[in-house]
Amino acid sequence: MPSTPRPLRKLGFLTIGLFDEADPRRGHESTLEIIELGERLGFDSAWLRHRHLQYGISSPVAVMAAASQRTSRIELGTAVIPLGWENPLRLAEDLATVDLLSGGRVNPGVSVGPPMHYDQVKGALYPDTADVEDFSYERVRRLLDLVRGKPATDFSGVEGFEVFSDRVQPHSPGLGRRLWYGGGSLGSARWAGEHGMNFLTSSVVKAEGAEGPYDFAEIQLSHIRAFRAAHPDGEDARVSQGLVVIPTDSASPAQRAKYEEYAARRTPRTTSPQGPARLMFAPDIVGTSQEIAERLHAHAAFREIDEVAFALPFTFGHEDYVQILTDTATKLGPALGWRPAA
Repeated sequence: MPSTPRPLRKLGFLTIGLFDEADPRRGHESTLEIIELGERLGFDSAWLRHRHLQYGISSPVAVMAAASQRTSRIELGTAVIPLGWENPLRLAEDLATVDLLSGGRVNPGVSVGPPMHYDQVKGALYPDTADVEDFSYERVRRLLDLVRGKPATDFSGVEGFEVFSDRVQPHSPGLGRRLWYGGGSLGSARWAGEHGMNFLTSSVVKAEGAEGPYDFAEIQLSHIRAFRAAHPDGEDARVSQGLVVIPTDSASPAQRAKYEEYAARRTPRTTSPQGPARLMFAPDIVGTSQEIAERLHAHAAFREIDEVAFALPFTFGHEDYVQILTDTATKLGPALGWRPAA
């Protein structure tokens, strides 16, 4: 473990963008307002979760497009797009288009695996090909190749009055270096590194060892090191950590009580591996910015990264997010060695 943690270089936040089914526009507008606030506060990045058939952001690319026209500097990411729901060629076109509109600020994060509740949704999603769809890393490789400009077809040239390209258009130079893989296992960490991606690690990892004791931070650290060992950039390969962090410096007594109760309800799942996948969850960190900084400086994985996208809790209100982001940018970030973007 390094004797001192790396100074925090990039500070970001992650939101799920909840909305009320009776008024979905208001929820999406709230998300855009939060991103605008993040830019004013100097955050380096804003990340969008991706949810299908739920009351959260189902189309993060569309939301990023809207946010790109209301901001000028903050980077816009997805954490993550589950590729089991996507056609890589069409997604590559959408991502490149929004990246160009944003001035090169898009950071697409993706993951693989079958869609959640696949047996119930496959008839609507893949009515003719459900049994032959490939949900492996190959789906990511296809997206990487298409975004990076490799041919999508053997046909190009002029046909009548129309001109055709053999690669995805528009092509956005640089986007291929800003693709992230969201992973929680050693295998995904190594694969992302071998394929030159960036690595998103969150508050969930897999406890892959047969025996404990299990320490979330040490497991996450092993993933970060495996990723960098496999990546062409080595120690310079980009890793972003996404813990749930809730500073309370300017919170009201009612807000502090709500935050503490939220974290307490979720704490039991952090003590041992959960379910058949043996998932380990990080404890939510609630407290003053100084208290949080001390805990993070003692976190084995945090000590080896210099980028974060702290996750906003799912169920809080707009005013709570304003308070959390304001404290994060003005108090917690500086306590971690971060300085706001100009």
